[in-house]
Amino acid sequence: MNREGGYGRALLLALLSCVLCAGASAQRAKRPRAPAADAEFGPIVRAYLSYLRDQQEVVDDRVSRREVDRTYYLHNSNRIRALREMAVRIARQNDNDFLPELEAVTQPEFDQLFDDPLPEPASLREGETLGYKFRFLGTVTVQAEKFYLFARLDPYEQAELMQKDEAEKKKNAQAAPATTTPDAASRPRRVEGP
Repeated sequence: MNREGGYGRALLLALLSCVLCAGASAQRAKRPRAPAADAEFGPIVRAYLSYLRDQQEVVDDRVSRREVDRTYYLHNSNRIRALREMAVRIARQNDNDFLPELEAVTQPEFDQLFDDPLPEPASLREGETLGYKFRFLGTVTVQAEKFYLFARLDPYEQAELMQKDEAEKKKNAQAAPATTTPDAASRPRRVEGP
């Protein structure tokens, strides 16, 4: 009988601990959660920031499994931080729930985005469009590694820029003949007295 009493107490303790855990869990669920770090943004920006967190988890997992070396890990982690910083900067400046497709490269990686001749980093100006494909957004330095950030233009933006440039070229070509000086053969000659 003593043995049955021990089982009964153990069962009672187990049941009591389950009830207490369920009550504590219910209390936690009722409490308001602290706002997320990116709660100030709309669903598109939050989704992009979540994508970057997922990418960081992939990089972290790969380095923990020793699939990549430390240099690769640091470079890609820095790139992800640079992309996040630019995404947050754009979202706050524009106060709009939209982000372009972002690219972050270091100077040696310019050949991944551009054909020869490669742009000179010192000559890049914010807002400048390169090759009808990319708009330069600025630089972000993460742990002494400098990333150049570009927005990839969508096909509609590319077509619009090409049309504007064509119209500008036609306008300049039409205005060019009017600004030239007449040649010497058609100038009136000075008549001198006898």
